[in-house]
Amino acid sequence: MDNPSILEISIQNDGVALLVLNRPTARNALNLELRQALSDAFIQLQQNPAVRAIVITGGSQVFAAGADIKDFTTATTAQMYLRRTEQYWQSITDCSKPIIAAVNGYALGGGCELAMHADIIIASKSAQFGQPEVKLGLMPGAGGTQRLLRAVGKYKAMLLLLSGKFISAEHAYNMGLVSEVVEEEKTIGHALELAKTIAAYAPIAVQQIKEVAQLGSDMPLQAGLALERKAFQILFDTQDQKEGINAFFEKRPAQYTGE
Repeated sequence: MDNPSILEISIQNDGVALLVLNRPTARNALNLELRQALSDAFIQLQQNPAVRAIVITGGSQVFAAGADIKDFTTATTAQMYLRRTEQYWQSITDCSKPIIAAVNGYALGGGCELAMHADIIIASKSAQFGQPEVKLGLMPGAGGTQRLLRAVGKYKAMLLLLSGKFISAEHAYNMGLVSEVVEEEKTIGHALELAKTIAAYAPIAVQQIKEVAQLGSDMPLQAGLALERKAFQILFDTQDQKEGINAFFEKRPAQYTGE
């Protein structure tokens, strides 16, 4: 990376990549430099066949407290448009590999939006989520209105978006925004173990599950079912599918190669 200090990247030998946001003095606020670093990282990890699952975290204290407000103080409409920050988020959206967000502390504004780009969110009991942009005369601009609406439904989403209130991890779990809530000291470790489990499965099957689930969520039911059926059928032409079936009957662990 051009500036590894703001985003630490480690690739483990179990197929898991760990990304750690590292702007502690700014509570991991997502300035343009960090967004660019995240975009570059996801492009690299997408292209790396050794990586089968990705965990993103802000460390033990805070996930990300939002966008860096200093970026907004004098910006004009044209300047914001020309930044084209949507391209930075798109590389995360386009990543075919499963992404797990391990959230400690605040995940607010752009930080909540970043967490919602993941496929699974693991939160500590002390984590807090929110979209407080309305308090600044703004609104979410990286998917906060759309992803939150799809995750929790209109009325819960509108409560958070219009009030700007923060909610606890337990509340987020109950409304469907969080996958699991764990003890604070276990958040990152639990996410890494879950990623390790997923990374041990057949990569093509895992990526097809992610792709079909994402695309199907915006389709009519019958179209989504047809997409699922075709993807299911395609997997029968993979070596990993044969390996998985044979390993099951031979009562041994499957050795998936991604082919």
